[in-house]
Amino acid sequence: SMSFAVIARTVVGMIRTAVFSLAIMCFDWRIGLVFFVGMLLFLWVNSRLLKKSRELSPGRLAAQTKLVDAVLEYIQGMSVVRAFHGDKAAKQTLNNTIKETENQNFKLERKRIPYNVLEQVVLRVTSVLAILISIWLFLQGDMSLFSCLMMVVSAFLVYSELESAGEMFFMLPMIDASIDRVEEIDRAPRMDEGGSVQVPKSHDISFDHVDFSYGDRKIIDDVSFTIPEGTTTAIVGPSGSGKTTLTSLMARFWDVKKGSVKLGGIDVKDYSLDSLMSNFSMVFQNVYLFNDSIENNIKFGKPEASHEEVVAAAKAARCHDFIMALPDGYDTVIGEGGATISGGERQRLSIARAMLKDAPVV
Repeated sequence: SMSFAVIARTVVGMIRTAVFSLAIMCFDWRIGLVFFVGMLLFLWVNSRLLKKSRELSPGRLAAQTKLVDAVLEYIQGMSVVRAFHGDKAAKQTLNNTIKETENQNFKLERKRIPYNVLEQVVLRVTSVLAILISIWLFLQGDMSLFSCLMMVVSAFLVYSELESAGEMFFMLPMIDASIDRVEEIDRAPRMDEGGSVQVPKSHDISFDHVDFSYGDRKIIDDVSFTIPEGTTTAIVGPSGSGKTTLTSLMARFWDVKKGSVKLGGIDVKDYSLDSLMSNFSMVFQNVYLFNDSIENNIKFGKPEASHEEVVAAAKAARCHDFIMALPDGYDTVIGEGGATISGGERQRLSIARAMLKDAPVV
């Protein structure tokens, strides 16, 4: 919409300038021709400026994206940086990224200045030329005083719309570069969500010759097993062997590359997302709690739960005592991500959340 607004304003500016020029030709074709030639020269210079902006905008966008990533990494990794005395190195990396972004912006502005100056020269020179021709025609007796004064006033007005539009037109490649990035993300392959609401007759989980890769890196290779309903299964293996990936495939956080994963004899791909996830309660490795009360965080998987059910789940997860020790008990608001409570307390609240949901598969 912003790109459309810039283009629309530029087109309107061109049309108004052309109309002004044609109207002035009705008074005197020579002055109207000067204005019209000035408009064409301005548009030629602006097209060169646009080409230069297109060349530099992707680099500027890349630098700004890198800056955002660097700032987030610096903030999120603050505790690790301080624990390992890496303050200087981390700050230097961030400063280098800021400097790179600054250089890209300065580079864009430096390349822009000559074209902006040339645009202004074209507009000012043609305006002054139109004024001088009007005065000369008046002195020669070929133009009345009223017409001469009107041409002088017009010289200050005829390019005003085009000048402001041309200033905005330089932004168009920057907008286009950002839109291209958004479209690239939007074109990323999406998981097929064509499943329907399914109610499994049992909650057996089966893997049938499953393959899965992260990119070109194969994690799961021809894995088959069955977990019967009502049993407890431990998945054991070294780091990076695919333990977490297996559980993610059960809940269809990823799709298998080959083979199938079934819940109750039904392929997880045949479930709608909601009907599949209603069968799972999960305690994640990295617990995320919302900037809300403790009670609402526990009720996240079961919003209609009563306070008594929340307390029962909290007691079962061994977090009732520390909750009651807080200033407002279950109504205590915790910071975003659970930043105001300890890691162990966050984990227990996550367990209480999973227990309250009470899904068939934990």
